[in-house]
Amino acid sequence: MTQVDRRNRPRAADVLVVDDEDDIRELLELSLMRMGLACDTAGSVGAARALLAERSYRLCLTDMRLPDGDGLELVEYIQTLRPGLPVAVITAFGSIETAIRALKLGAFDFVTKPVELKALRELVQHALKLHAVEPVEHGAASAERSLIGHSAAFVQLRAQAGKLARNQAPVFIHGESGTGKEVIARYIHALGARAAGPFVPVNCGAISPELMESEFFGHRKGSFTGATADKSGLFQAAGGGTLFLDEIGELPLAMQVKLLRAIQERAVRPVGAHAEEPVDVRILSASHQDLGRLVAEGRFRQDLFFRINVITLRVPPLRERREDIPDLAAHILARLAVREGGAPRRLSAAALEALQAYAFPGNVRELENLLERACALCEGEEIGAGDLGVEDDCGALAAPGGGENGASPATEAEVAGEGRDEVERLRIIRALEQTRWNRSAAARNLGMTLRQLRYRLQKWGMD
Repeated sequence: MTQVDRRNRPRAADVLVVDDEDDIRELLELSLMRMGLACDTAGSVGAARALLAERSYRLCLTDMRLPDGDGLELVEYIQTLRPGLPVAVITAFGSIETAIRALKLGAFDFVTKPVELKALRELVQHALKLHAVEPVEHGAASAERSLIGHSAAFVQLRAQAGKLARNQAPVFIHGESGTGKEVIARYIHALGARAAGPFVPVNCGAISPELMESEFFGHRKGSFTGATADKSGLFQAAGGGTLFLDEIGELPLAMQVKLLRAIQERAVRPVGAHAEEPVDVRILSASHQDLGRLVAEGRFRQDLFFRINVITLRVPPLRERREDIPDLAAHILARLAVREGGAPRRLSAAALEALQAYAFPGNVRELENLLERACALCEGEEIGAGDLGVEDDCGALAAPGGGENGASPATEAEVAGEGRDEVERLRIIRALEQTRWNRSAAARNLGMTLRQLRYRLQKWGMD
């Protein structure tokens, strides 16, 4: 077979296959033809470039090692010439580092040699869905409306998330509690090839360690006391869609080992089962913790960290996007009005000024709680500063540069040289004081589980 194969076909090719081995090209072409897809094939980077320059494709599959270059070079070329074209790489078994490099450059996904036909079919199906946006248009529009803000930091975040929606790379979303990490994850899911599939969020810190394996992977009837029937796990529930692992830093080390295997092998073994089951999910994860620090402390596995941290998105805290507060407040008040019935309440100028001067240690979630409480306390249609209950704290909590006493808990690490644990301790104390030491309410405001809050209080001798 020649390096460039442009056989006469009744229609344009759907897929460009790039591999210098004749048998691999023929195997891939035959498999794709059985899926009803027409193919062009090339045996080198140069031949692939020639085809890309004159034809359009819906997907490119390329080997990593080619006689005149490598797959990474082709990934970069396609990102420049045809940024909307999904490109997947074929890697040798055990070359996960190379695959991760390709994903960081913009590759859609990867498969390993020897190529498993089931994995290939799933990859192709997901890639081609990127061209069929009509079925998920409603979900994408809804996700777009949920991202409120026009600040430079948030506009950049939205653009990055939109770009990441077009590939299958694992994404780690880092941000303080209450910043909207799950909202970003839902946005990535809604704009991606898996939008028609389920989005399954799970708070890793809220699952009992004894039940984690069963919750994630499922179990078989009789595998343990209380297992009266077969049960699917979270991986199976997210099949064809996205599994969002929130607060992944809370996973015990023993569970981290099993999660790493599930992600790498794309298969899980339910508790009590003798064989693994293939799973087809995209993994998005998030945490308010510094996972790099947890790795250094031996509390998080380095190999799992590298596997989920292919690409990192940082969600800015609300104090770094204060110009978004008016739009966010209007959106929240409109949503509360729909829930309660009636017209949305409005903020007085003094109330808006108080909100913009407040540091929001609990971020957007705290803003939601403040406005919900204000709506309950407000007797008229306008919410005053007194209804918010933050005006007495604005001087102590204003952003740096807002006055001589303008240090906020969120920036005390820089202002006073205190460590991150002390910053977190101050936030938790404040949340407890605001809720009159109601731990459940404080945990909600902080965006953590009651178990997580208790753990921190015990660590600091405050339990």
